Amino acid sequence: MVISIANQKGGVGKTTTAINLSAALTKEHKRVLLVDMDPQANSTLTFTDHKSIDYSVYELLTEPSLDHRLIIKTTPLPNLDILPSKISLAKLDSKLLGEFDAPYRLKDRMDTIKSDYDFVLIDTPPTLGLITVNALVASDYLIIPIQSSYFALEGTDDLLDTVEKVNARPNPDLKVLGVVITLHDKRTTLSRDIYEQIKQVFGDKVFSTVISRSIRLEESPAYKETIFTFAPQSSGASEYLNLCKEVISRV
Repeated sequence: MVISIANQKGGVGKTTTAINLSAALTKEHKRVLLVDMDPQANSTLTFTDHKSIDYSVYELLTEPSLDHRLIIKTTPLPNLDILPSKISLAKLDSKLLGEFDAPYRLKDRMDTIKSDYDFVLIDTPPTLGLITVNALVASDYLIIPIQSSYFALEGTDDLLDTVEKVNARPNPDLKVLGVVITLHDKRTTLSRDIYEQIKQVFGDKVFSTVISRSIRLEESPAYKETIFTFAPQSSGASEYLNLCKEVISRV
């Protein structure tokens, strides 16, 4: 089961969701691979030391003969592996320019990897370029994090248009698994209004679990931890575990 976490808008909690949903799935006894497709490599930095990375997802996509077992890294969490990223991934568009199979590179490699895992989660960059298209083409499902803010729905039309184009040809099986509302402050009228607005647009695709704005969630990556080890009794830990259970029930 391959799931991309994508939204072209930055700062909506894609990486936070990728990291903590991956960790939550391991708590449900699932074997998980986290694929970091963001050149900023924040998911990678949460779980590994950059100095230990000889090969990254960039080499996975540009050197088909390279054994994926040389790239995938174990993490301190049992049952969680990571396919790391480096800043070199930012060169992917220019590297694959004109290659007829450019949108299929990740899918082709995932076909030989995904059987080793119950879930593969893909963290994507805040763009709709070739990197994100590769993620969508390789995926069975898409999770869309949307920040509970005034500009919440800005850009989602472009993302959904991209999903339609991917459905039309390279991956007709891609489905939107759900929309998760993030950085939500239930104390404010604005957040409550935005929540209702998102519900009106996406209907039953919106997950029941809402991820609240949390200092603990923001701090945990700086300590190279997930919310489950950094603040296991926090609302963030409880919410991501609930989201995990919803994800499992929907797939």
